[in-house]
Order: sequence, then C-alpha cells, then structure tokens
Amino acid sequence: MTRIASIVLALFLAACSGKQVDGVYQGYVEGEFVQVGSPIGGTLESLSVTRGQNVAAGAPLFALERATETAAVAQAEAQLKAAQARLANLGQGRRLPELNALQAAVDNANAALRLSSLQLTQQEQLAKSGFISDTALAAARAAKERDIAQLANATAQLATARLSVGRDAELAAALADSDAARAALDQAKTRRAQKVLLAPAAARVQDTYFTAGEWVPPASPVVNLLPPGNVKLRFFVPENVVATIKPGQPLSASCDACGAAIAAKVNYVSAQAEYTPPVIYGRDSRAKLVYLIEARPDGGGGFRLSPGQPVDVRLNP
Repeated sequence: MTRIASIVLALFLAACSGKQVDGVYQGYVEGEFVQVGSPIGGTLESLSVTRGQNVAAGAPLFALERATETAAVAQAEAQLKAAQARLANLGQGRRLPELNALQAAVDNANAALRLSSLQLTQQEQLAKSGFISDTALAAARAAKERDIAQLANATAQLATARLSVGRDAELAAALADSDAARAALDQAKTRRAQKVLLAPAAARVQDTYFTAGEWVPPASPVVNLLPPGNVKLRFFVPENVVATIKPGQPLSASCDACGAAIAAKVNYVSAQAEYTPPVIYGRDSRAKLVYLIEARPDGGGGFRLSPGQPVDVRLNP
C-alpha cells in the first residue's frame, strides 16, 4: 500500500506542476474568432455557408437586401453624368456652325486685304507716272487699312468664340460639382458593397446567427469564423522549465483522433506565475509554480483543432 500511495502522490505532484510523467505537457486549444457582420442593417437575403464548413479567402458568406443601395447608386451615377455634361458644356466654345461662319468671315477679310493691297500697289505705280491724283492714292491706302482692321476684328471674334462659354468661377464650380458627384457615387457603391460580405481569410465557419429572411441589426455578427492562424495552444510548464522556453521555439502537439502530430511554434511565454503559494519560496513550493505558454500551429494545422479540445504538447529542442 505504501508503494501504491507513493505512486499516486508522484502523479499528483506531476499534475500540479503541469507536467506529465512522460515529459508531455497537458494543454488545450483556444480560438480567436472573427465575427463578420455589416455596419448597415437589413433583411438577410442569403446565407451562403453552414456551421462547420471550411471556406476560402474571398468566398461569399452572406448578403443583405440592397434595393435601396442599388437605387442610390443609380441616382449617383445619373447625377455624375449631369455634372460632367455641365462641366463639358462650360468648357467648350460656340457650336460648330457658328465657328464655321466666323472662320468664313476671317477668310473674306483676308481676301479683301489681298485685293486692297494689290490695288494700292497699282495706284502707287500709277501715281509715280502721274496718271492718278494724290486723292486716289490716299483712297487706296485707306482701303487697305480698312481691310487690315476688318481682318483683325474677324480674327479676334473667331478666337473669342473658341474660348469656353463659362467664366473661370463657373468652371471651378462645375468642376467641384463633378467631384462631389463622383464622391457620392463612390460612397453609394461602398454602402452597397457593405451588404455583401466575403470571407476575409481562409477559415472554418464556427457558427451562424441568423437565417434568410430575418432582420439583421447594424453591426450585428451574422457569421463566426475561425481562421487556422487564429487557433492557439495553451499549456502550462513548471517554474524550472519556463526559463528554457523562448518565443519561436518549435513544438509538436497531439490529440485524440488528430492523426499525425501538429507542428507549432511558441509565440508567448507568460512572465507571471499562475499560482503563487502564500509561503516563502522553498524548493518544494517553487515546484507548484506554473507558467502559461501559448503557441500557434504551423500552416493549416489549425484546421485540425477545435477550441476547447485537450492536447498533449511536447517541446522540440
């Protein structure tokens, strides 16, 4: 009986220290869940996943009715087109037929100037020979100056017609209206997109909280996800072991029906003991101190584990 009692006592002390007799530490699985919901309320139109299902990143999770948001997008698109048309109209000159008429006036003025220039040259030659009076020569010079002025006037009218119809202030206001309409369209599209939720990462669907047809309040989670990277192992080691464990240290975990061991790495070592006996630290009391260690499974190992599941952890050298 004494020998049996000794064995039982040894097992009890090993359990209290967090370490089993075979060098394997007992622990459990914990998950950091991702609650997926929409910031906008609405009727749940479709639920694309079920509990326990594994989904890929970007996979559809659920959709809320979005008739109002779709109508808002259509309205914003129409307002943007109107604002852009107004801006384009103010930025253009006169219509093409008006510009063609003014161009014809410039061409006529050019032709008249060429004719008056030729006539002036002829009159100057005749004046040198004494065949015309000074008055006739002065009239020819005046005709050329008149045609020069008419060409300048027609050219200025054409240049003015090619300028934009709107003034600088009107153009600036129209540009601001166009930018505001574009921003309103982006906002409407964003609100519509917020009613169709996709998986932010590959994950397991841990739970769903609504069924199609139910009203979902704003910011209420509809789907609860557990990505494999959010699964962590928690176990405890005694005081004489914690100093040998560092973040990044590899380990392996096993559980019932898990198959092959799951590789993981330590990511957290607690600096505070989980149990402090109210006595002076002697050799025996120090053995009762245990420290929390957390580790993350490598790769997709998290898919093989479930929160609350007990695991056996072995530290790798």
